[in-house]
Amino acid sequence: MVKKEFPTIHFYDQDFVDIYEQTWAWIQDYWQRGTRSSGLQSRFFVSPETDRINQFDAIFSTFFLVYSNRKYPETPQLDNFYGKQEADGAIRCEYSIKSGKPILTDDNPEGVGPPLFAWAEHNLYHKIGNKKRIKDVMPILEAHYNWLETTFRDDSGMYAVPVAATTMTNAPRNGAHYLIDFNAQQALNAHFIAELGHILNDKDIEFRYRQRFFSIKTRVNQQMWNDEAGFYFDLDVKQQQVPVKTIAGFWPLLTRMPNEARVEKLLAHLSNTKTFGTENPFPSLAADEPDFSEDGNGYRGSVFPPLTFFIVKGLEVQQQYELAREYAIRHLYYMLDTLHPEGREKGSVWEAYKPTRDGAAEWKGNDAFPREMHLPYIGLSTIALMIENVVGLEVSLPRKTVRWTVPTLEIMGIENLSLKRNTITILSKKSGRGWEIRHESEKLYYFTLDLLGDKTKTLPIPSGKCSMLVEKL
Repeated sequence: MVKKEFPTIHFYDQDFVDIYEQTWAWIQDYWQRGTRSSGLQSRFFVSPETDRINQFDAIFSTFFLVYSNRKYPETPQLDNFYGKQEADGAIRCEYSIKSGKPILTDDNPEGVGPPLFAWAEHNLYHKIGNKKRIKDVMPILEAHYNWLETTFRDDSGMYAVPVAATTMTNAPRNGAHYLIDFNAQQALNAHFIAELGHILNDKDIEFRYRQRFFSIKTRVNQQMWNDEAGFYFDLDVKQQQVPVKTIAGFWPLLTRMPNEARVEKLLAHLSNTKTFGTENPFPSLAADEPDFSEDGNGYRGSVFPPLTFFIVKGLEVQQQYELAREYAIRHLYYMLDTLHPEGREKGSVWEAYKPTRDGAAEWKGNDAFPREMHLPYIGLSTIALMIENVVGLEVSLPRKTVRWTVPTLEIMGIENLSLKRNTITILSKKSGRGWEIRHESEKLYYFTLDLLGDKTKTLPIPSGKCSMLVEKL
């Protein structure tokens, strides 16, 4: 069933294929229907045991649901939150599934969440090709941006939100007032609203939000970057750096905020075993921080799939494709070792993992952590990273392009990937003539093979079946 309904992955390690296919099978049990009283969409994706929808979960789930060959709807995950937008532009991080009302807490009284809607919408545009949707959601994105600016931006030009707003609830960020992740995410928000404005050919929106991005970028780089540490830090209420290295310091990688020299220093941390270069990439807290725990202890070392996902995507932005693939594969191996442990212990997939050995993360005193089978996180690794980084495919429907970026040719590929009104297959195999790439497509599209450090070639792929010999490209 899975192979017929969803794209089929080919990869030399069958365990990777199995967990990819198993995730699609698990996902079918994670759908709920809204009610008239809740005002929620007809189908939305949440863990069966939850009583709420969560903005962070919903946004990240769209990054892998786009690959379901239209079986599972991805846009309602965002539309649930847009439908709850208040007159001043506010969108809260969580809403009750039963009543549809916002869930506000003492540690996050405004219910603000990471502002990542525009990033998700930009990805949706390239995966489903719906330009009209951008026009429809732009007023919502702008109103939400303005609410964040009015409510959380102060005279310093920086944004001050509680740590709970970042989801990193027990991270050791005492004294932090201006948080690096939220400020970088708001810059990311401005960047992608500008990109969406460019797609609409709306010069006013594009210009305004590029200005806003540049303004936040300048402040973050001037005040939050520490050259000696080679890292971005939170600031206290007096705008002094709080020198604790958390994974939040990598959010600037997702845009062009850091210059080349700063990117190099950030990348050095990802390979440094004393900071973030743990066996399972990447820990939520640097290994040389006093509060780091090899058991994870919540956000004091645990490896969370969405946090690993954003860093891998940041490496792509910085054109570090080989590193992105290496880290994605390492992370997946740790998930597989936890799913299939040695001995009689029962395996599973989890919300968070240990940073230095296989197994689910632990948090003393918090029996609800980590959540087992929390698929809004798991699918990022087992589906999105699998297709985009392990296999290496980048799809853009509006451009009618598929880019295949790999460091070396292996027996792998994808079969039955639906691109709106086109279904394609791309497979590499070795024959007596050398490495061949076999294509099957219903309509013409443009295929780019990027063999890192070797060759890059773009060719039109006609409808029907064809194959190309790599050595002759």
